[in-house]
Amino acid sequence: MSAFKIAIVGYGKIAVDEHRPAIDRARDFELAAIVTKGAATAALPVFSDLAGLFDKGPAVDCVALCVPTSARFALAVEALDAGKHVLLEKPPAVTLEEIETLRQKAAAKGLSLFAAWHSRFSPGVATARDLLSDAHIRSVRLIWKEDVRRWHPDQSWIFEPESLGVFDMGINGLSLASAVLPGSFAVQGARLAYPENRRVPVTAELDIAMAGCDAFTAAFDWNHEGADDKALEVETDRGMLLLDRSGERLAFNGALLLDRRQREYEAVYSRFAALIGSGESDVDAIPLRHVEEALSTAVRKTTGPFFC
Repeated sequence: MSAFKIAIVGYGKIAVDEHRPAIDRARDFELAAIVTKGAATAALPVFSDLAGLFDKGPAVDCVALCVPTSARFALAVEALDAGKHVLLEKPPAVTLEEIETLRQKAAAKGLSLFAAWHSRFSPGVATARDLLSDAHIRSVRLIWKEDVRRWHPDQSWIFEPESLGVFDMGINGLSLASAVLPGSFAVQGARLAYPENRRVPVTAELDIAMAGCDAFTAAFDWNHEGADDKALEVETDRGMLLLDRSGERLAFNGALLLDRRQREYEAVYSRFAALIGSGESDVDAIPLRHVEEALSTAVRKTTGPFFC
């Protein structure tokens, strides 16, 4: 079978650092074009919008939407209406209603729609899920902290309300936790810090409920200094599981089981190819639902200004 022709839509840091290399290494895809409002140094056709690509560009089978969150819904609708399979970077949409609308449209047109929660493809996730599958969970602690200045340099869109603020990052931790833990959970309360010069929270503390679990908390921080701190700690009746470094390293009762550099996006594109090949979609909205639960139960506080 020939490779699927794909276009990257939005050519910022994550597209350049992760999507382009993963596509270049994937045997199931061939990068045919780039759609971007900015500059793109690539020996490929470049278009300023999807209409230009579909009207004058090379034929493509699918698109990977790497644009800011607020733009994804409209572009996904445009791509689906044009008969293209769609990969959505996370968060896949601003609201649950948008995701459901896209799911229904893809199904009606017989196209594959993939909400690509890349953290679920970290090396330690599958083994951690197996270890916890029949365990009694006593407590859970989710930590997801990074310096937004490092990951989103000079990107003003990340501070717009539709970006979800610190949850743009924290939703990765929630997606990982919901893939690893054996039971479903719900956010019961949240404390969010909004800088006086920003319209989105830069820190979040969550209280989470899961059946049989005595304590479940999460802490997200966009103003973290030093190396990223991203970990899931799970105390069980058989001991302590630690999945840290965004899922790259896994230890159980102090014994290191796995320590491997992540190649999340290669697995993401392998999954996307399988979905297209089988005529299926994968549109899990659970992590976004948890964010909506946090925002709806939040106690807000205003803090000093936040500068990049």
